[in-house]
Parts: sequence; structure tokens; C-alpha cells
Amino acid sequence: MTWTVQPRSEARGISFIRVGTGSRLYLVHGVGLRAEAWMAQVSKLSATLHCRAFDLPGHGASRALPRPATLTQFTDRIAAAIDAPGVVAGHSMGAMIALDLAVRHPQLVQGVAALNAIYCRSPKAAEAVRRRAADLSTTELADPEATLTRWFADQDTAERRACRKWLTGVATEHYRTAYEVFAAENGPADADLARVTCPGLFMTGGSDPNSTPAMSEAMARIAPNARAVIVAGAAHMMQMTHAGKVNAALEGLIREATR
Repeated sequence: MTWTVQPRSEARGISFIRVGTGSRLYLVHGVGLRAEAWMAQVSKLSATLHCRAFDLPGHGASRALPRPATLTQFTDRIAAAIDAPGVVAGHSMGAMIALDLAVRHPQLVQGVAALNAIYCRSPKAAEAVRRRAADLSTTELADPEATLTRWFADQDTAERRACRKWLTGVATEHYRTAYEVFAAENGPADADLARVTCPGLFMTGGSDPNSTPAMSEAMARIAPNARAVIVAGAAHMMQMTHAGKVNAALEGLIREATR
């Protein structure tokens, strides 16, 4: 799998990769990344689906939001670029957006997949992410090696190199805008999860220290029509490192949501 820059379309200030025809699959990446983080899904699933992988506001070629921003603003910008109902899959902060879409824009969401999502962080984890947000410079990005090590351990792979390029390529102020939202949020409220009645998938890596299996399992118990899938040996970037398992789970969700 290569992770080269792909051609873009644009709607309402949101840029996206668009491939394939059929039922819609919308893909939303996490902080500091790009739509290309989903190419292992787009390249496989676009054989039978219309796939759209969005750039978050301020990422890729999407227009930025002013800082400070809110999760609602990020979600509503993505919602404005959705022109037909479909299954929405989000990763990390993108999972927050996907779930918020399912709660506040249910007419757009036939099914929802939350990959490596956070829920009720421990006090220690919440403090750590807030500290990382507070330490972000307004002028230059921090060295991403600590983040990359959490995601890929010590492996020097094409996926790691692609993520390094994306993390160091995003504008500093736009990264900070998104990361501050990510740090301020603590995952969906239980009452909101209970309102997600469409088919749901909560999926994370068994080795993800921050978006833990327990979090995905807890959310799946609350959402009325959801299941949890834990990928053994995977960490935070499992849509890149364990694409086959992620694709199979998404295909199952799509069949359920569109039957």
C-alpha cells in the first residue's frame, strides 16, 4: 500500500477523496492526518461503494475553522459536505465527529463506525492529553516521534513514514485548533450513545493505550444496536496497519446498515 497524495473534490469548504459508485461510505480521519489515512479502505471498498474520505477543517485542502473551535463546529462542517445518507466511519477525533453526526444529524447516518474512540478517560489520561494541548506551540509543531512510537512502536514502516509526513505538514495553528477540541472532549455522553439507534461498530486495537478496548466495549453496551470489535496486536493506526480486519468489519456494518 502506498500513501501518496490523491486528487481532491470539494464541497462547502471541505476537501475529500471521492472514488467508486454505490452506497455511500464517509470516512473522517483524526488530528494531524489527512484523508489519505483511509486509502487502504478506499482502495478496497470502492469496488462496490461510493467512498468519500474527508480532510478535517484545517487539514489537507479543507478550509480551517477559527480558533478556539468546538466539536459541534467540526461536525457541522463535515455534515455540510454530506449530500446523501450513508455509513460514517471515523478514527480517533474523527470517531468523535462520526458519533456526533449520528446523534445530531441522524438523517445522514445509516450506520456509524467509531475506530479508536475515547470514552470517559481516566483522570490520569485526561490530564496527560490536556497537558499535551497546553504545551503546543503557536509557531511550530512538536517533534512527532513520541506520538509515532505510541502508534507504531519502533517499526520503521511506510505507514509510520506517511504519518510523520502528515503530522509535520499540517499548519501549526490548525493542528492546535483540532487538538484542543480533542483534548477538551471526553467522549460521547451516555445519553447520546443511547440515541444512536442505527447499526454501530466500536472498534479499537488491543494495544492502544489511550483508546482502550474497555472504552469501545463500554460504548457498544450502551448504544442500542452496536457491537465491539477488538483487533489483537493493533494500536492506534489500525486502519493502516490492520486494514484487512478493519475492512472486513466495515463491510459487515455496511451490509447491516443498507440491507
